[in-house]
Amino acid sequence: MKIWKKNLVAAAVLVAVCGGIYVNWLYTEDQTVADLTQTLNEEKILSADTLVMADGTALETDAPETISDYFAAVRLSRQEARDSAVTLLQEAMAYGEDPSQVQSNEQLEDIVQTALCEAQIESLVIAKGYQDCVAYMNEEGISVAVASPEGGLQQQDVAVIADIVMTQADLSMEDIRVVEVQ
Repeated sequence: MKIWKKNLVAAAVLVAVCGGIYVNWLYTEDQTVADLTQTLNEEKILSADTLVMADGTALETDAPETISDYFAAVRLSRQEARDSAVTLLQEAMAYGEDPSQVQSNEQLEDIVQTALCEAQIESLVIAKGYQDCVAYMNEEGISVAVASPEGGLQQQDVAVIADIVMTQADLSMEDIRVVEVQ
């Protein structure tokens, strides 16, 4: 008797789930998939004024608000790369032995110190009156992308930025690259 009741309940649940799937299919069958050009402005899909980022997002290069979009996209990309590196190092530490844990701890400490140094440089450059800035450090040196001031980036602007970088990161002038973002 118990087996018959269990089978009846299982069959009722199965019929209810199948009925729900069928109703959902009937409802969505009538809806047509809209063309991308119908939902978006055709010029904004991909034109000569559009920059396609590595993650597939597009940034227009001629609008003033896209400068902040550029900096936000670069910061996001940098953070995602760091997060994946930290995750890999944490996994290596979880499965590794003692010598590899010491090396992984040192690499984690390097990532944290690099992130702090980049954040300090960005904050100080913005504090000097520049609209936005993003810094990226690697083994070869540092690249600092700065939003173009009204008259363009002048030699004294590069000197101010280089001084901030040399003070905060203990790098020489040969290791610093300043890029103007327009």
